[in-house]
Amino acid sequence: MGIRLVPVVLLALLVALHAQLWLGRGSLPQVAAMQQKIEAQKAANAQVRQANERLASEVHDLKEGLDMVEEKARSELGMVKQGEVYVQFTPR
Repeated sequence: MGIRLVPVVLLALLVALHAQLWLGRGSLPQVAAMQQKIEAQKAANAQVRQANERLASEVHDLKEGLDMVEEKARSELGMVKQGEVYVQFTPR
């Protein structure tokens, strides 16, 4: 009886280990899902980082000179300098 018990115990341990690998906490499917989430978060972080850099550059330009202020006034508000004529051209 002792000789037959060892293979049964070893087989039970093997089944338990495989169950943990495929179904338990930290299983292969969970790890793959977490890796996908990490990649998605990295992409979102890169987009936000790029937007932050653009805004930081804009703030720097606004602090350093009036060129950016003039450009914003012209593009967003349609302002012109004294003596200038504004002509809007719409391509077909």
